[in-house]
Amino acid sequence: MNLKAKCMKKILLIGFAIALIADLIGIYLKNDLLVYVAKPLIVITLILYFLFATWKFENGLMKIISRTLTFSCLGDVVLMFESFNKNFFLVGLVSFLFAHLIYIRFFSIVRAGEKIKLKAGLILIVVVYYSGLIYLLFNDLHEMKIPVLVYGVVISVMFLLALHMLFIKNKEAGNLMMFGALLFIVSDSILAINKFYESFEYAGIAIMLTYGIAQLLITLGAVKYITSTSKQ
Repeated sequence: MNLKAKCMKKILLIGFAIALIADLIGIYLKNDLLVYVAKPLIVITLILYFLFATWKFENGLMKIISRTLTFSCLGDVVLMFESFNKNFFLVGLVSFLFAHLIYIRFFSIVRAGEKIKLKAGLILIVVVYYSGLIYLLFNDLHEMKIPVLVYGVVISVMFLLALHMLFIKNKEAGNLMMFGALLFIVSDSILAINKFYESFEYAGIAIMLTYGIAQLLITLGAVKYITSTSKQ
């Protein structure tokens, strides 16, 4: 990669960091305008980074990651307007549901390509997580029971497959993707607890900090995996 390309990648990652920090400041100061500007840029900068880092390589996985980041960005935008209409939360949930379904496809393709069998211990970990979270939230979900139960199953499957990334040959890429998925689970869990069980101070900051870093790590891991397994 030439110097110009490396500089552009660094600029985009710096842009991501600025957008995430600005969004966190906006949440802390309750500055809606700053949040409206900064929040979409978190994933937009990652989309640009991903496309810039992989466009020279021939790999079908590129389109998959681009789509899941696009659905994530859509979900971010929709959820900003939840206070105007509670239905926006459901629309945002569906957007992220599609994002996780596409992540499931991505991790499934990687796992199959690496010939990694499902591991019972990892399945048990995810079942315990899902059961514990739903047990905590269930009585407070009311009309959102079915959407949250379905979403919980999807993110749990995504996390299960991401855990198997620890066993791929490219350990650096696998670790990045797994820890990214773990932070995604943490972010979604905090959001669910704050919304349905008990709200707490600085929940918004915790949600966006873990979410932003999660998307960054998964993107970086996907780039490393795609560039190491593709033909230029």
